Amino acid sequence: MTSHSKNRLREGIDLFNRERFFECHEVLEEAWLEASGEQRTFLQGLIQVAVAFYHLRRENFVGAGRLLTAGMEKLSAFAPERDAVDLAALLAALEPLREALAAGTIRPDYAAPRIMVKIQPVPSSE
Repeated sequence: MTSHSKNRLREGIDLFNRERFFECHEVLEEAWLEASGEQRTFLQGLIQVAVAFYHLRRENFVGAGRLLTAGMEKLSAFAPERDAVDLAALLAALEPLREALAAGTIRPDYAAPRIMVKIQPVPSSE
């Protein structure tokens, strides 16, 4: 992953955590356009989850459900972690939303989870 892509990933996660889902999608798409292979799939999963929340807030529950399911399927291939993103925690937090959307018992103000990033240890200089 290029340094530009890493910066876009960090910025996208920050935007998601501030519930700025459309902007998150735009920023992550920049990294996605540069990516290939598994990295591209991982970023696409994050984008789909962000857009699912965008649709949810706009009361497009069908679109939200489809995108959330697709995003979760992609991200589950990389669990428990990818690029320091705690996917196991994210997927666990998203599952009740997926179930509520499937059951038709969801509200547009459903609280979005936070995407947690694991702190990488600093290499020893010894």
